[in-house]
Amino acid sequence: MGITRTPTSLTQSSTTKGGIGESTLRPDGVLKVTGEFAYSSDLWHEDMLWGHTLRSTVAHAVIVSIDTREALATPGVHAVLTYDDLPTEVRHYGLEIRDTPVLAHGKVRHHGEPVALVAADHPETARRAAAKIRVEYEPLPVVTDEDSATAADAVLVHEGREDHHIGHVPHPNIVHRQPIVRGDAARAAERADVVVSGDYVFGMQDQAFLGPESGLAVPAEDGGVDLYVATQWLHSDLRQIAPVLGLPERKVRMTLSGVGGAFGGREDLSMQIHGCLLAMRTGKPVKIVYNRFESFFGHVHRHPARLHYEHGATRDGKLTHVRCRIVLDGGAYASASPAVVGNAASLSIGPYVVDDVDIEALALYSNNPPCGAMRGFGAVQACFAYEAQMDRVAAALGMDPVEFRQINAMEQGAVMPTGQLVDSPAPVAELLRRVKSRPLPPERQWETTEGADVRALPGGLSNTTHGEGVVRGVGYAVGIKNIGFSEGFDDYSTARVRMQVINGEPVATVHTAMAEVGQGGVTVHAQIARSELGVTQVTIQPADTRVGSAGSTSASRQTYMTGGAVKNTCEAVREKVLDLGRRRFGTHHPAWATAELLLEDGKVVTDGGEALAGIAEVLQDEVVDLELEFRHRPTQAFDLRTGQGNGHVQYSFAAHRAVVEVDTEFGLVKVVELACAQDVGKAINPLSVVGQIQGGTAQGLGVAVMEEIVVDPKTALVRNPSFTDYLIPTILDMPTIPVDVLELADEHAPYGLRGVGEAPTLSSTPAVLAAIRQATGLELNRTPVRPEHLTGP
Repeated sequence: MGITRTPTSLTQSSTTKGGIGESTLRPDGVLKVTGEFAYSSDLWHEDMLWGHTLRSTVAHAVIVSIDTREALATPGVHAVLTYDDLPTEVRHYGLEIRDTPVLAHGKVRHHGEPVALVAADHPETARRAAAKIRVEYEPLPVVTDEDSATAADAVLVHEGREDHHIGHVPHPNIVHRQPIVRGDAARAAERADVVVSGDYVFGMQDQAFLGPESGLAVPAEDGGVDLYVATQWLHSDLRQIAPVLGLPERKVRMTLSGVGGAFGGREDLSMQIHGCLLAMRTGKPVKIVYNRFESFFGHVHRHPARLHYEHGATRDGKLTHVRCRIVLDGGAYASASPAVVGNAASLSIGPYVVDDVDIEALALYSNNPPCGAMRGFGAVQACFAYEAQMDRVAAALGMDPVEFRQINAMEQGAVMPTGQLVDSPAPVAELLRRVKSRPLPPERQWETTEGADVRALPGGLSNTTHGEGVVRGVGYAVGIKNIGFSEGFDDYSTARVRMQVINGEPVATVHTAMAEVGQGGVTVHAQIARSELGVTQVTIQPADTRVGSAGSTSASRQTYMTGGAVKNTCEAVREKVLDLGRRRFGTHHPAWATAELLLEDGKVVTDGGEALAGIAEVLQDEVVDLELEFRHRPTQAFDLRTGQGNGHVQYSFAAHRAVVEVDTEFGLVKVVELACAQDVGKAINPLSVVGQIQGGTAQGLGVAVMEEIVVDPKTALVRNPSFTDYLIPTILDMPTIPVDVLELADEHAPYGLRGVGEAPTLSSTPAVLAAIRQATGLELNRTPVRPEHLTGP
């Protein structure tokens, strides 16, 4: 790994071991790799029941009747609930638009929609009882694409919409629409020497986290409920759960349990309300754990998309204009679709300078599975298309594709299509230079003295080739991703920090509601506390709703936002400690009044390094305990006609070079290397940064060559809800991923950092596709690429 650093500063210079900039090991790391970590699916209560959800077997139908009598008569069954059993008039929920029923009522809108709940004394009893529930359906026509969604006589997925988006969309089956118009694309097209158009299709990707949806709801003596659950945003869950239960939020106490991955798929509710309803109905703890089949129906997926692009350029390689139209399929319920549309539109031309643009992005309601947040959040689909276009325009001009990108690359001071100034480093050309300048991996690495090592060949251990018909390709791509919540959202995080002496040592305790989903936030919070408070002993309390919201673990925002909250609160605690020291010892040494004081290695020291007192001496029996909020700079909603506005708080950039080998006879692809260069602003934990970049790269590779939820276009039924048929990369599929980390500080962010986790997911996919195109000469305008796309029918 290479790291290029530029000066960044802490609030105080720190030499305390385990602080900012070190590759401190994660406290959960060993437990996870040895199988000892307790995930939410491991939760247990001695007298608990097991919950199970009955789901629809059709995608769109009227519910004629539900007969639960046989299920209720099953020995061991304690409760069966349908929509009519819900305790309040609040029976819908949603992240922004409350359009999702807790249980289906009147009709079902997608395959796998929850219809009824069962609680029993054994999971198999609950499953069998649910199978005895008789549901009579009257099929309705299905809406599966833009044509069927927006036809004049289209079936409405949601009749009588009243949400705030309905006033500016041209059809009720459009969730949200965002145009962006800047300059005059039509006039600019007249200046173009080359105009290239293309149509692209992006498949539906699943987050494919290994830990299934699960949780334990425990009824409390005060009439409330304690919920232990794997989620991405405790307080968002709380806001949606409490009204359905008819409880004040203070009586729904939520604690984060071990999370086995998320990637956006846990931002929406899954079993949370269902578990609480069953617990409150039975008066017993209820545990729900989805199996893999149910998990595919239990969370949202990445929006599939159809994209049309037109790029123009002059002979010297300058882009003249971009026109594009992005149609995202949001499925049956809104979830995060409005925000995904905003991202897709505002980031649709990539990290390039283009003065004249005409952009439209929209999301549909359909009877396909609901889609919402997934790593990259609308920018992934756009990047796949605009980077394919950049290669095609470069080819039409006879230019090197990297050089063409560098000519048009944005820099700090560039203006986005939304009119927003990019006011921090944007090293797009440098990232491209770095990945291109890396030595290429040796060719024919499968050749050994003992013959072909098939593991290094396309097809791997299936032994389909020993090198015959294998060709190599190299491709490049770069992307831009926003960090944090956007478009005027009040994005904040809260941290509580306590300093006290325990067993003679100063100890800092950090309490936030941040969901640790594998990103390493708990490690970062401890590093920040050590650096800001000068202590080595830091305790991270479990995340729960006893402390203020930390926002979602998504949008690459947690190190920026909750890390920023921890930093700010630690600064305030430090000042309290220093004030206490001045009161106790101010007459002992003039430096207490005149010097800049720091906390280092358990001591109060001057900026010259002179120790004045131990932190434990200063604190004695005092406890300093503060809870503060942190907000980033305000953003603005995009104008609904022009798309103009300062919609984002920060941008991140990553570039990839992919090297692939393709078996042209069988259509099999081996990705040999996926080199990445990314600017992270400040690497708070360099090892974790590289892990995030490699993980994002892996998910981008997956959707390039294998990952897709297949939905029948005639019935809207999911065809492959299992890891047998939905393939994800394994260790045998992963290439080497050399990483070059730049640290170009953003002066507006804590420590100058940038969010890391999403940007590599953008550019890895189009880089792999570009390499396959170069190897085969095929157009390949769809992802994932399947063998039949490379060999023909």
